[in-house]
Amino acid sequence: MNKNYAHCLEMLLEHEGGFVNHRDDPGGITNLGVTKRVYEEWVEREVSEQEMRDLTKEDVAPIYKNNYWDRCKCNSLDSGLDFSVFDWAVNSGTGRSAKALQTIVGADADGAIGPATLALVNNNSTEDLIEKMYYARQEFYEGLSTFDTFGRGWTRRNNETREASLEMMD
Repeated sequence: MNKNYAHCLEMLLEHEGGFVNHRDDPGGITNLGVTKRVYEEWVEREVSEQEMRDLTKEDVAPIYKNNYWDRCKCNSLDSGLDFSVFDWAVNSGTGRSAKALQTIVGADADGAIGPATLALVNNNSTEDLIEKMYYARQEFYEGLSTFDTFGRGWTRRNNETREASLEMMD
């Protein structure tokens, strides 16, 4: 629900961390989980490495709200499920997170959460959906060629997201 965005953003930013430029990360220069490419699209200009290093929560919060939270209709999801969907959307793309949720509830997995998907979501237990999102996400990670490099961190993040999501349930 909408009341959860600020709390979910705080938890998300703990996962995302600060400035990184890992040679094996296809995202390249990233700060607070926002890649240089995404930030440049947001501000509609090229940015320097120093600008990326200087990003603040206030700089990235509207990006997360617009590009991930709103796109995945997290305001329409129950507490806990909203964070599961949001965190995976940020980590692996809104389409992947949305399609996973749609597949779990038996909706057409087109990557766009709409009224039909939300109706099916509402016919399921929030706890069951959180658990199924957790397992789908872990299976996705383990199938990636970079799992040997990043898998431990992804698994930790997935575990933490599941735990936090279950604690948030109304």
